[in-house]
Amino acid sequence: MSPQSPFGIYVHVPFCAARCGYCDFNTYTPSELAGSGASPDGWFDAVRRELDLAARTVGTRPVDTVFVGGGTPSLLGAERLGQVLDAVRQTFGLAPGAEVTTESNPESTSPEFFAGLAEAGFTRVSLGMQSAAQHVLRVLDRRHTPGRAVAAAGEARAAGIEHVNLDLIYATPGETDDDLRASLDAVLAAGVDHVSAYALIVEDGTALARRVARGEVPAPDDDVAAARYELIDDRLSAAGLHWYEVSNWAASEPAVCRHNLGYWLDGDWWGLGPGAHSHLAGERWWNVKHPARYGTLLSEGTSPEAGREVLAESERHMERVMLQLRLAVGLPLDLLDGEGRTAATRAAEDGLLDPTALATGRAVLTRRGRLLADGVIGSLLAGAPA
Repeated sequence: MSPQSPFGIYVHVPFCAARCGYCDFNTYTPSELAGSGASPDGWFDAVRRELDLAARTVGTRPVDTVFVGGGTPSLLGAERLGQVLDAVRQTFGLAPGAEVTTESNPESTSPEFFAGLAEAGFTRVSLGMQSAAQHVLRVLDRRHTPGRAVAAAGEARAAGIEHVNLDLIYATPGETDDDLRASLDAVLAAGVDHVSAYALIVEDGTALARRVARGEVPAPDDDVAAARYELIDDRLSAAGLHWYEVSNWAASEPAVCRHNLGYWLDGDWWGLGPGAHSHLAGERWWNVKHPARYGTLLSEGTSPEAGREVLAESERHMERVMLQLRLAVGLPLDLLDGEGRTAATRAAEDGLLDPTALATGRAVLTRRGRLLADGVIGSLLAGAPA
């Protein structure tokens, strides 16, 4: 573990006002926590205790990126989010130019909220927009109105938040091409410098999965999702936002999410909060999921760790290939064995990898390759045809 390599802190906020039908994240509504003793105040006390544990484990190592995710961090309010950042700052210190992000749901934000974030030192906000079409939001069980995300993005920028991201979900049952075009129009009108776009996945155990199983809504269509991805890429690229990871576009190098790059480039991070995952120098561990259990363990002076694994070199290599190939900078060919390099040549011949980049020693996905990324990754790891 090199103290010079980037180090991130992820903070998981497990609270949501309501559960979205497609969500399988480790989140809890007030009714789900009733009687458990878990609360935002108890969560914050536990996070501070885990920060102390992290400092004892990691030692002196300034934090390059902080990412507060969830759940719905904005439900905590700007003052409490500022206290979370202060706790990180006081425990580790922030590196010069540190990137500090919080996710926010549009309906729990305001101009005052964003002003408070800027004053606290947040440099980046990621807003869940999903769609500008009301009927699409209804299928996703989202509570905000179609225009609220764009308004919130404008409020964040006006407050002095340097970088603003909007999240889209595409290929939701019932969404049309025109619905997606309207969503992209709204995103571009908001003037944000980063966009994330994810095809809807129906996760087992979710309310949406149950609706699909009952035949109330159709399952997402892979061919539709591929066509919608191309529409998104065309529109964002034409507007000056370029892909740097399969599902992420940025207007400039400073707009790229450095915290997420740490995940994709095998970086080190400590995950604070219930269910959070951490990674340091090839060791990975994760916390207990329930906020009440998480708080109890830390109040007793016990680690909240639920499990741990030490990755074998073969596993680390597999992850490097899987994650780095998703980036626009691509994968160094010297990370592949002979069969993998042969497979890369075949993938370029099939239009899945950029032949010009391949000639310079890097495997870079073409747009068609991005649509078939999992298959390309499998071929490079197995030396089998893509």
